[in-house]
Amino acid sequence: MITFASLSAFARAMLALWALLLCLINLGNAALATVKKRFVYTAFSAVLFAPVYFMWQVIFDFSLSGKIGEIKEITVKLCNLNLSFWLGALAVLTAFSLLLFIFNIRYDKTYINPGTIKLYLDKMPCGICCWRENGRVLFSNICMNDLCSAITRNQLLNGNLFRDALKDEIIQVDEKIWRFVCREINLEGERIWEMIASDITNEYAKTQALEKDKAELSRLNKELWEYYLSIDESVHHQEILQAKMNIHDEMNRLMLSTVAADKENTQALDEIFKLWEQNAQLLRPDSDNKTSEQQAEALNSLANALGISLEFKNNMPALSEAKKELFFFTAQEAVINAVKHAGAKNMEISFEETDESLICFFRNDGELPDKSIEFEGGLANLEMLCKKQGAEIYAEAEKCFTLALKFNKNHTIG
Repeated sequence: MITFASLSAFARAMLALWALLLCLINLGNAALATVKKRFVYTAFSAVLFAPVYFMWQVIFDFSLSGKIGEIKEITVKLCNLNLSFWLGALAVLTAFSLLLFIFNIRYDKTYINPGTIKLYLDKMPCGICCWRENGRVLFSNICMNDLCSAITRNQLLNGNLFRDALKDEIIQVDEKIWRFVCREINLEGERIWEMIASDITNEYAKTQALEKDKAELSRLNKELWEYYLSIDESVHHQEILQAKMNIHDEMNRLMLSTVAADKENTQALDEIFKLWEQNAQLLRPDSDNKTSEQQAEALNSLANALGISLEFKNNMPALSEAKKELFFFTAQEAVINAVKHAGAKNMEISFEETDESLICFFRNDGELPDKSIEFEGGLANLEMLCKKQGAEIYAEAEKCFTLALKFNKNHTIG
């Protein structure tokens, strides 16, 4: 039978080291369990520590037996036990100690405790800090500690000082933009301050871009409004100019009709007076709202007064109000020019329609011009009006003098 006392000094030293390591493991188990507030594990660690320490003390006493005199009787009895007893006891204590250590480690992964909360908060990308009313920091994660160090150049030791050091809610630290939000909370009747720092770099960049876009849109809106006002002013001037042109042309027709009329012809004089009465309405506010019948009557009255016969070769196609107004305006100008410059007695009006356009022809039997045709006076005003409304006006002088008005069907006059 091999007893513990019969072992060599080296073998006893190895067993002593084994017992010492078990003592350290159980002390570590007790510390871990206490931090996690698992006091049952702490008590169990103490229970395992006691026999292991006792065995280590027996080995230590036996090793000093020749130096300090007589050893204790219990040390002699235990050292004379079979070696298997020592190995079995150490193996059982080792198994329980390791099992307890594994339980302590697994507890962090399966249960929520202050340690797991601290580990989780340290991994968060935002900064978190809590402190008492006197400034004592209760908790701060790694991110908040780094931010405090970068902003104040000091460690985070007082929450009130750190809060006062923040001059603005949004602060740039290195290349990132952080927003600090501080609030007061009540925890079990005690006032606690909490500060959270959030990384808003992307949101801040997008906000800045939106502010630039908003400023640009505001500028464009201002320019468009100014442009709109200028359009109103231009339209107003154009309307005034158009009214002056209409008055000028109508008065020109009246005077020409009056001069050309036969003073001995009572019927012609009646037509002249009727024409003066109709054209006097031009000065009224509602003079622009003449119906097609009124415009046709005014054209016939003008022709009768000037002694020229009008003949429509075909029916007038369906025209919009704006196109009708331009047609009658052109017809009146054609009648006046035919009598004034060519001494015409007859005028033929015809229409030619295609898929793309509608052309109105005004042909008279007067003398052909002996020079190139140039639009002057009323015809110049008519040409300008046609261009502004998307129509075309041109003249031909071959067998007879023809004034043509062309409407493009793809263009709407308004």
